[in-house]
Amino acid sequence: MDIQTPESVHLGPLLVVAPAITVAIGGIWLTGLIGVLAVMAQVVIAVFHGGLTTPNHICQIIGLTVLSVLAVIVCMVRDRRRAELAQVRTVSEAAQRALLRPLPRRLGTLHLSCTYLAAAREACIGGDLYAVARTGNRTRVLIGDVRGKGLNAVGEAAALMGAFQEAAHQHATLPALASALDRSASRYSAQSLGTDDEAAEHFITALLLEIPDHDSVARLTHCGHPPPLLISRGKVTSVPSSPAPPLGLCGLTRDLRTTHTFPFEAGDTLLLYTDGLVEARDSSGAFYPLEERLALWQKCHPDTLIDCVQRDLLAHTGGALGDDAAILAIRRTAMTHTGHLGSELVGSDGRPMADLKHRYH
Repeated sequence: MDIQTPESVHLGPLLVVAPAITVAIGGIWLTGLIGVLAVMAQVVIAVFHGGLTTPNHICQIIGLTVLSVLAVIVCMVRDRRRAELAQVRTVSEAAQRALLRPLPRRLGTLHLSCTYLAAAREACIGGDLYAVARTGNRTRVLIGDVRGKGLNAVGEAAALMGAFQEAAHQHATLPALASALDRSASRYSAQSLGTDDEAAEHFITALLLEIPDHDSVARLTHCGHPPPLLISRGKVTSVPSSPAPPLGLCGLTRDLRTTHTFPFEAGDTLLLYTDGLVEARDSSGAFYPLEERLALWQKCHPDTLIDCVQRDLLAHTGGALGDDAAILAIRRTAMTHTGHLGSELVGSDGRPMADLKHRYH
């Protein structure tokens, strides 16, 4: 177009648009190629419009060359940051798998399903936590939420889960187990956070759950955490309990923790969650209506239930969470007649070994 127009009209400077646009849609090599083609086009224009040695054309060629080089440099910096971000995500995912190990799909009389939704898109880990442990003919479950964010919260969550896996086998009652975890959380805060004032501001809300294999009940100790929801006989209800202060406030919670026993029969489902789920807001500021939505999925398998809640939550918030959210669904299955429910062998994916044997036969 510049060649076909009079010499008084200069369209050559518009060539700078080409490498500038390529930065947004291409990589280093494509941006460099477009820059070279733009400079060559400017040289052709100079030859046909007044000569290559005119001051105006020389300045345009030099300016376009410099801008093309800068565009390539911008691509290099951008791609390097993308690679660093991808590495950070890979490390965070590995750390999450190490801390929040996938739960077995089948444990004793229970079907389990869980998910973890991180509020930060750059990472997949935070201060929410869950863990299970088998002690004899019963299953114990922990779900919690560490106050604060960042590496300190991750460290506290890892320390509490490690303490739970050890202490779950050493204490006969849930209040005794909660007291042991309280002391462990207090020690960790005092050692890692330094000052007493800073350590005193850190705590962990938690729920401790115990489900025996041969009794259609569940036992709950509440440590300042959102109560679980029970799906039973077509109804969704919040499990009543007597809340005690959170973990990590050692010395303030003596004799305050109790155990609440409630019916948990075959076919019932418990949903445990952290406050990031029920405090999620939509564009109008409305909280996520968890109980109302669960009424729509009462008969779903735990895997399907977790998937429905996750998709509906992200749709409610527009894909942006304000806080991490951990969700755990537990369904009790019908009791067998062998009397040894806890002895059923499961594979690494949680499937019964009998199913695996049939599958690979």
